Amino acid sequence: MIEKALTSADVEFVTSLHGDEPVSFHVLLQPRGDQADRLLRAIDDVALGELDEAAREGETPEGEEAKGFGERALEVSLQALHAAGCEAEGRLVEDHPLDALKSLVEEIDADEVIVLTDPHYVEEFFHRDWASRARHKVGVPVLKLFSHSKA
Repeated sequence: MIEKALTSADVEFVTSLHGDEPVSFHVLLQPRGDQADRLLRAIDDVALGELDEAAREGETPEGEEAKGFGERALEVSLQALHAAGCEAEGRLVEDHPLDALKSLVEEIDADEVIVLTDPHYVEEFFHRDWASRARHKVGVPVLKLFSHSKA
């Protein structure tokens, strides 16, 4: 589960987690505007010392506007995984990302879930972030990773 396009560092990281074992990726991406409240994103930006980012949160596309950005981010991510020699498929999640994740885990009989995200300090503090919530819902190990760089 991702929230933005994978960077080359992210792809290298996730594809090396299992050594030489064959793995395939099923990527779920929810457009950012649907997943997080603008105020929480701004608080996270302030906590990270990114005051300029906090001031620009109002410019972040949300809802239907974010869907096009999400589609491009998903396509870029899948192409990067394919270029790294991995099997990968994906889809956008518009509603209830954890329900979609649980359904996908059951559908493909997944061994684990990787949640790759930027830090979300407020949500993490209250255990309301995707990884914390997924651990109680999906029935397989959930690995939480932080994105290596801005996309």
